[in-house]
Amino acid sequence: MYREKALSTVSGWLMFPVLLAGLVAGIWWLIVQATRDDTPGVVLAIVLVVLICILFAGFFVVQPNDARVLTLFGKYSGSVKTDGFHWANPLLSKRRLSLRVRNFESSKIKVNDHEGNPIEIAAVVVWRVVETAEASFEVDNYEHYVKVQTESAVRNLATQYPYDAYIEGHKSLRANTAEIAEQLKVEIQERLSKAGVEAMEARINHLAYAPEIAAAMLQRQQAGAIIAARQRIVEGAVGMVEMALDLLSQRGVVELDNERKAAMVSNLLVVLCGDRNTQPVINTGTIYQ
Repeated sequence: MYREKALSTVSGWLMFPVLLAGLVAGIWWLIVQATRDDTPGVVLAIVLVVLICILFAGFFVVQPNDARVLTLFGKYSGSVKTDGFHWANPLLSKRRLSLRVRNFESSKIKVNDHEGNPIEIAAVVVWRVVETAEASFEVDNYEHYVKVQTESAVRNLATQYPYDAYIEGHKSLRANTAEIAEQLKVEIQERLSKAGVEAMEARINHLAYAPEIAAAMLQRQQAGAIIAARQRIVEGAVGMVEMALDLLSQRGVVELDNERKAAMVSNLLVVLCGDRNTQPVINTGTIYQ
């Protein structure tokens, strides 16, 4: 496994005037030797000028949040992350790598959730290269590697949770977005660390039932919402009835036997839990008629 190491370079602003002066001196010497018809001197001057021109190939520029990975005849020599104008061995090959933060949006993936329901899911990942040696030599193409491994992690995560949790306390893809996003980030980071890539953020940006079951699942969601609403209404109604009976008993407004209490509870529950407006009935006799 390759590990990143820093390579020391010479400032390009220091080497440029030195090589420029050497080039001028070499050309002047070539002209002098040519006027004297000194063949060995001319050959030596030409060699010197060519050598200096080759040394000019050692200059390179590193932009902010960029890096250069340098290799010499197939062997990794080091990386340069310091921005500026540099000079190094002109025989070194210099590959540019961007260290900037990037976004990747996965395509919509159709997969079965934990309950076997087909869903469509997609994610957005914010990532950057942090290990230039691993990104260059451990994988063939780190950008394609990020794409494939992200979609694989999204697919794997979707199978671990249901789209909706109908049991209280259970996690779901729709309800627990923060926890799911954090778990997705951890799983993606485990996969991308081999390529020298850091997953800074991951979140689901598309989640829906597959079109073939969307209508049926919508009806299921509506039924669940109605049941939950009815349950809350009944809980509230029972509390109000209990409070009404307690207040009547404490204040001595009226004495009710068990049969009248049962009738009162029944009437109040009908009024409070009914989904239609009630019609009042006036009793002109006694409470027992």
